[in-house]
Amino acid sequence: MTRTAFRVAAALLALGIFLIDTLTPLEGAVAVLYVVVVLLAARTSRRGDIFVAAVGSLVLTVAAYIDSHGLTHAGSPTLRALVSLSAIGITAALALQNQRATDTLSAQARLLNLSHDMIFVRDQFGVITFWNSAAEEVYGWRSREAVGRVADELLETRYSERRETIEAALLDTGRWDGTLEQRTKVGDTLIVESRWAVQRDQLGRPMGVLETHTDVTDRQAAHAALVQSERRYRRMFDASRIGVVQEDWSGIRAELTALGLSDATALGAHLASHPDFIERARKLTKIIDVNPAFLSMVAAGSSSRFLESVGDILCETDRTFAAALVAFARGDAFHEGETELVGIDGRRVPVLFAITFPGVDDGDGNVLVFVIDNTERKQAQDAVLAAQAELAHAARVATLGELTASIAHEVNQPLMAVVTSGEAGMRWLSRETPDLHEVETAIRRIISEGRRASEIVKRIRAFLKKAPAQQSELSVAAIIEEASQLVQRELARERVELRIEIEPGLPAVMGDRIQLQQVLVNLMVNAGQAMADQAGQRLLSIVAARSAPDSLAVTITDSGPGIAEGDLARLFDPFFTTKQQGMGMGLAICRTTTEAHGGRLWAESALGGGATFQIMLPVWQDGTTP
Repeated sequence: MTRTAFRVAAALLALGIFLIDTLTPLEGAVAVLYVVVVLLAARTSRRGDIFVAAVGSLVLTVAAYIDSHGLTHAGSPTLRALVSLSAIGITAALALQNQRATDTLSAQARLLNLSHDMIFVRDQFGVITFWNSAAEEVYGWRSREAVGRVADELLETRYSERRETIEAALLDTGRWDGTLEQRTKVGDTLIVESRWAVQRDQLGRPMGVLETHTDVTDRQAAHAALVQSERRYRRMFDASRIGVVQEDWSGIRAELTALGLSDATALGAHLASHPDFIERARKLTKIIDVNPAFLSMVAAGSSSRFLESVGDILCETDRTFAAALVAFARGDAFHEGETELVGIDGRRVPVLFAITFPGVDDGDGNVLVFVIDNTERKQAQDAVLAAQAELAHAARVATLGELTASIAHEVNQPLMAVVTSGEAGMRWLSRETPDLHEVETAIRRIISEGRRASEIVKRIRAFLKKAPAQQSELSVAAIIEEASQLVQRELARERVELRIEIEPGLPAVMGDRIQLQQVLVNLMVNAGQAMADQAGQRLLSIVAARSAPDSLAVTITDSGPGIAEGDLARLFDPFFTTKQQGMGMGLAICRTTTEAHGGRLWAESALGGGATFQIMLPVWQDGTTP
């Protein structure tokens, strides 16, 4: 029924009671029935309706009494009227009090309906007496469907422990919280965080239980996924054959901020003027964790031996940490390099490393360094270099074998001059009056030619010498001059004209003199042999010039038949040769040697227009090479 219906019913009932009380001869407390009018008005849940119904009933009761008995009569009708008035007043007071309590409960219920959590109230037998809006939305049952049902049966609740144990703890402490599994109306399983509170009466007896549930299904799923992901990555971390180090660079960030070194340029200048800062920064870089592969790499039994700083594992001659600092200040995501670590046993371990710096929002406490033990690669590289040195030595011997006639002629010239000068000196001494001035001149010529022969022999011995590469500052002009002297007789025998053009003021290069000589000798001998059967002009040109601020180029050009297009791509492959008696290693060694010096070697050719070989080498600038 609506409020209007209750109001109409109350008014009609009041009118009927009034008519019966005034028009019939009944001698009872008919006016007591006005209590029903007040109760009907209370069903509208409006305090005003209760007040109007009560006042109206009182007025009608008094009016009916006066109409029937007057104001002067006193007796049993008067007593009955007073009883009726008292009943109406008491009923109105109780109705107003009940309405006030109902309003309070309604306000509280509205607040509970505003909650995002599922809230319901049940009695001590588990029967639901209140069901909020969030419970309707999440579980799927409307309030009228849920109220009166047993909560555990409706929601198919599953507990993590025995229900009796939970109930006992609830009655003992008045509260309980835990995680439950429940089902919705459509059959979905929910994981909820549940909080229970007991409501007691004035005597302390439990009247009901307020249950508040928070749906954590998605949170639990996300947490489970996170745990699974962490386990997966931990397995990858521990099982990886690559060493992994987790470092904390937040101390370095704080130090750079305190010093105002917010960019790479400022940090580079600071490192140049304060080299001791690198050592301090190494100690500020804390090691958080290492994987078993890294422990094995440095011969450590446990990670506790390394939970200190990077300064404990980097060797004192390391030069890569400064570059890593600059990359960190510049905001690079990655930095790679090669260095040596110091193991627990003092052994130095050559390694390749890659540092991954986290993003700005991730902080600096999770810097990962991936480390690869480079020991075997270094040993293999040393073995390759040794084999290459052996092969290069054999190639030099083979090259010198081809120049045997030229060398014999070159050494024979000063020896014949020595003999001639000695014979002349003897003749001047055999005169009756020896001409000592001429004798002195002859002896000087002997000494000069002897030294010339000695220089030739030294040059050949140096070329053939089997010794490790010696890095030193070299003049390109001097290397070209010495190499051309070694092949001069061979080129003359093949009637090859040699032209050398060297740009004045060329900077020095860093390298091994004998190896660079071998490159030039091989290229010049090959050029001379390529032009041996040519009828026309045989011209070999060597040009050395600056090609860029940090490099110079040596260009060897011949006027021979050139290189076939099909051979050009394979020209530097080992064991590829166009000569009938060739080994196919000369040009391969030349390229490898050039690249070992930080340079490049390539060939260009137009068929019938000669071949051009270009050697590009980095220059030596202020004690450093590019």
